[in-house]
Amino acid sequence: MNIHKSLFFEDIKTENEFVWKFPSSNIEVFMKREDLIHPIVSGNKFRKLKYNLKFALDNNYDSVVTFGGAFSNHISATAYACQLINLPCTGIIRGEELEQLASKNFISNPTLQFAQQCGMQFKFVSRNAYRDKEKLQLECLAKNPNSYFIPEGGTNKLAVKGCQEILSAEDKHFDYIASSCGTGGTLAGLIKAAGNHQHVIGFPALKGSFLQQEIQQLTRKKNWSLNTNYHFGGYAKLSSELISWMNSFFRKTKIRLDPIYTAKMMYGIEDLIKNSFFRKNTRILAVHTGGLQGINGMNEIRKAKGLNLID
Repeated sequence: MNIHKSLFFEDIKTENEFVWKFPSSNIEVFMKREDLIHPIVSGNKFRKLKYNLKFALDNNYDSVVTFGGAFSNHISATAYACQLINLPCTGIIRGEELEQLASKNFISNPTLQFAQQCGMQFKFVSRNAYRDKEKLQLECLAKNPNSYFIPEGGTNKLAVKGCQEILSAEDKHFDYIASSCGTGGTLAGLIKAAGNHQHVIGFPALKGSFLQQEIQQLTRKKNWSLNTNYHFGGYAKLSSELISWMNSFFRKTKIRLDPIYTAKMMYGIEDLIKNSFFRKNTRILAVHTGGLQGINGMNEIRKAKGLNLID
């Protein structure tokens, strides 16, 4: 796949696709298809990397270092994007046991296998060591002082700037903007870009209240809220009910969702509508943040446990 590197620094506009109409309340739900930006670097990962990689190139950094877990969308996207612009990269990966898979070419982990094929180098660390990212960063800088660091999940001010470009002028007629969220960068960008008459609602994939504080550090606007009722147990945790719902949604709409983020958001939106959370005649725009590469890895885990698979 030969895509010119300038793609990452151009303005990309995505289409909104009609998803649901609820006749009893006249509520309409549309989806912004950010997952179609690029087959590999899709959704919010494209938006977050855009200005970070431009900054790295403009300031003559000779490598990128970032952080992620075993099936991280961010790791996969960063590896491919850096390959496109010929910038070496390293992923500091949570879970030192994963290093054992290297001798088997990461055959049971399609995310790390793909990132390695793109040229990403790995540093596997224990979960305890992974928590001290400042120490890990200093260790990397001692070896290569000219490395550019991108945080776990890609969230920083440059990422927020990129995520502001998700919304266009045509999106001003929606009442609600909805997005799943992990580190808060995408939601912060949407909050900044949304009109004062619009409300941005985030659906966290992780348990806990920390995300509220993280977003408040990224934007001062107040036109937003978090709904923490649809994390299904926390990050990377699902239920057979959610998988069945995802598969049904795909059969009805032909839109594939990822199980960690967008599926939980869309399930939540439908449930809120059915429970009269939104007023009548509301128009909702849900952002598809991509992340479909993680389905293969999730299916590997579920297959080994004899659980239902994602279509």
